[in-house]
Amino acid sequence: MIIVREANPGDEVYNTYGTMGNAALLHRYGFTELDNPYDIVNIDLTLVTKWCSSKYSHRYAKARVSLWHMLGYSGCTSEDAEYFEISYDGEPQLELLILLYIIFLEPEVYDKLVCVSEDLVGDDDQDDEQDTIDSFAKVVKVTRPAKNGVEKLPDVKKLLQSEGIGSALASIADIRESLYGSSTLKDDEEKLRACSPVGERSIYHSLVLRVSERKILGRLRKHASSWPKTKKRKHT
Repeated sequence: MIIVREANPGDEVYNTYGTMGNAALLHRYGFTELDNPYDIVNIDLTLVTKWCSSKYSHRYAKARVSLWHMLGYSGCTSEDAEYFEISYDGEPQLELLILLYIIFLEPEVYDKLVCVSEDLVGDDDQDDEQDTIDSFAKVVKVTRPAKNGVEKLPDVKKLLQSEGIGSALASIADIRESLYGSSTLKDDEEKLRACSPVGERSIYHSLVLRVSERKILGRLRKHASSWPKTKKRKHT
């Protein structure tokens, strides 16, 4: 613990736990908070690959993920797992959106990107969000040469927030939520209200985590469903 101002003997001292989600709070300090705004949901890369394989093929999914990696992108890592974070408000990690963008590329555009991929990779790792944006701007110049002005985050998000990517996120959220079994969010909320944080400590904290994650997945679906729909052409 680091003290930030002088304290006299007998003074009450407060400790801040920082910007930690419930999983970290439970692991480090043994408690959770309802509606913790720092909660996130992790979506494994293997789950995204599973969705892609079901929509296309395993070979297709492997090739698209490989190109994404080749271009210098990656998710978060923990031990041997790679995953993406969904924030409390349902905002998906930028790298996940870029992966879905690459997955949806038409074959001829994908082949074109593969041919120039080595030229697009810089010498440095993508250490921050701006590096990722700059890298993606190069990808856009190859895949959508007529598209200009993709140098800032709002522009990148606008391009990536397509109906197809939104639909993919909803499907991935469904797969992620299926890991909780057949019970609904309402069922879990009722169990949580009836659970004692003292007498049923383990179950209580497990339900807090579970309910929070399911709410975030719901926000992800809502977030993705609000993206612009593709306009259908009128046939004359």
